Amino acid sequence: MKKQGYLIVLIVILSVILRTAFLNKTEGLWNDEYVSYLIASQPLFKAFWQAVLTQCHMPLYYIYLKITMFIFNDSDIVLRTSSVLAGTLAVVMMYFAGKIKDTKTGLISALLTAISSFLIYYSQEVRLYSLLFLFSATTLYATLKLLKEQNKTNIILYIVSNLLVILTHTIGFVYVGLNLVFVSIFLFQKHKNTIIKLWAWIIAGLILVSPLIVQILTKETFSQWWGHFTISKLGFLITDYFSPILTNLVNAPDAFFYDKSLKFIVCALIPSVIAVIWIIKSLKTKTEKGLLGIIAGVILIMTLAAISGKLVLTTKYTIEIYPQLIYLAACGALSFNNKFIKIGLLSIFCLINLSYIIINPNSAPKIRRPEGNKIVADMLLRANIQKEDIILFTYYANDRFRKYFDFSDYKTATINKGNFNNYLTPDTTYQDAYKNGKKIYRHVFTDYNNKYFESKLNDSILKNMKKGQSLYLITLDSVSNLQPEQVAQITKNNELYEKTPLLFLVFSYIKSETFNVLAKHLQIVHFEVKGNWRLIKFTKLNN
Repeated sequence: MKKQGYLIVLIVILSVILRTAFLNKTEGLWNDEYVSYLIASQPLFKAFWQAVLTQCHMPLYYIYLKITMFIFNDSDIVLRTSSVLAGTLAVVMMYFAGKIKDTKTGLISALLTAISSFLIYYSQEVRLYSLLFLFSATTLYATLKLLKEQNKTNIILYIVSNLLVILTHTIGFVYVGLNLVFVSIFLFQKHKNTIIKLWAWIIAGLILVSPLIVQILTKETFSQWWGHFTISKLGFLITDYFSPILTNLVNAPDAFFYDKSLKFIVCALIPSVIAVIWIIKSLKTKTEKGLLGIIAGVILIMTLAAISGKLVLTTKYTIEIYPQLIYLAACGALSFNNKFIKIGLLSIFCLINLSYIIINPNSAPKIRRPEGNKIVADMLLRANIQKEDIILFTYYANDRFRKYFDFSDYKTATINKGNFNNYLTPDTTYQDAYKNGKKIYRHVFTDYNNKYFESKLNDSILKNMKKGQSLYLITLDSVSNLQPEQVAQITKNNELYEKTPLLFLVFSYIKSETFNVLAKHLQIVHFEVKGNWRLIKFTKLNN
């Protein structure tokens, strides 16, 4: 027992080292992280809750982040460390979850959690996923405890842990609902009254938070319109979860074998195949089969939602099932009677994952944030911007950069995700663009001499500029990387047009058209590209 205690301490220390390595990201917070910061920085009452309601996620993570900022400060390191803390606690929780079966399962569960590149990445992100994994791991622990012993304490723990998941992740109800069905079926014959009470508590909780859920689910936003479903994304769920190569963090390639290199085969496929073998080997009891049923149900529902265009199937959106996958993998890893196979597979799995993390420049803790907002601030500082100069942002408004740059001495303008409809065509509302944008703007995307667009820029910016005054155009290339000829080609092809996210078409068009209009009236004097950001300085040389 003393030896096993030392082992879990060593595993926790390893997890801390992997999660704190390269924690300081010089690019600053990128958009999703910055949204977390913006919400958590609002005054606690009215402004905070109004900010929460503008997003598609539930409030618990933002409360957690706000408490962190209140106790410490709002530096990037502190914000990222809040995720490190949750990620480290999750390693401990997975140990206790696995330990319900036996101590070795607990140790292997903790080890697989500690070296997970996917969890290392999100333990360095100012987003909800590290905390959500901790709550999901707690739910797994509570589920296994409840299946083993049905008492009041375990019932309360089960209810609270599931509510924590729901209050953190908007679509967490999918996992929670399937988990409840599994537990109810498993225990119904033995504890009919207890199951009925359990459902009563859950229904009461859902009623209490239903207004918030309805508000968030019905919020009109383009945030999910940046990808489409392909069958390859299902394969990337496994490679993201069990290999050190992370492919589906934002939007994965259409083909699973997008990379035919030896590195992909060794580092992505081999550990993923080993994990799948472990999971299959674990399916010996009703409990393990039930957990796999929950996993399959969540993936099926999420896949159907992705096919219908309700969300993009990225790995992080299924993170609630990850603790169960790790637990099943740990059970399977220890199920081999042949000691050589048991130790050999585990050694290969850990060696590949750890070697990649340590050696590869693109491993989870070393992945750069090319959309980091501090990049923009640094470019503006280097550009020698003067008072009364104008900064024109496309895609994001200037509030996404205030943490790193003081705009009080400068004029700012923006064509962003919330107002672009005002620039492309007359009399098109945001709701029109949201519902029928592909149809409305198809003819616009072929017109790179848009007089309406030019008049809007002229009225709002150009006509008020004075001789010697400069304008700085800021564009985000990752959402506006299509050239005019590519946009035209896509627009002519019905299948390709439907497949291409609307926002990519819109902001590729806006970037090109804005550049054309500004170049027509102003002189280009400075140009810089860093990460996914582009800065172009225009100056008015005559009246």
